[in-house]
Amino acid sequence: MRATARTGCASALIALLACAGCGSPTPDFYAMHGDARMDAAPVAATMCIVVSPVTVPDLVDRPQIVTRTADNRIELNEFARWAEPLKADIARVIADDLAQRLATARVSVFDACAGALPQWSVRVDIVGIDSVPGDAVTIAAQWAVRPPAKGAMVFGRSLAREPLDSHDYGALVAAHERALGTISSEIAAAIRAGMRQ
Repeated sequence: MRATARTGCASALIALLACAGCGSPTPDFYAMHGDARMDAAPVAATMCIVVSPVTVPDLVDRPQIVTRTADNRIELNEFARWAEPLKADIARVIADDLAQRLATARVSVFDACAGALPQWSVRVDIVGIDSVPGDAVTIAAQWAVRPPAKGAMVFGRSLAREPLDSHDYGALVAAHERALGTISSEIAAAIRAGMRQ
């Protein structure tokens, strides 16, 4: 009788553990890509652009994708996550966007030139990211561009809003990409203007 009871308990425990393993959903991971909506004339081949580490607000500096509901409630989705730290993803995307808009491969997120070429430095502080599924993604940024040879810095502020009619996280991430593309276009315009001086 005891052997039968033990066997029954063991079988029930195994079944319970098996069910627990089956019911756990796995998270989806998202990464942004550069915005290739615009082609541009190449800039001087004898220059290099370095995008410094980007800062982001603490609210969104986490693995989960952070969204806001219509009633201003903040949601962190445990099953929709960034594939890498958000500030690293944003720096990489801005570097990709600047390379696209300035038609040069000499744009990086680290000092790849090491003094070999005149270097433009770009610093971006993301001051706000507001992601509302079904409405819009809005990104506010302050940025600074320093020309080579310790020239005068150019400061700018960008506000990019991308409408979003979907609640899908893939569409939400794509809206982030487009908003960063708008910000990158404004930074690229500042670099071009500085080169003409």
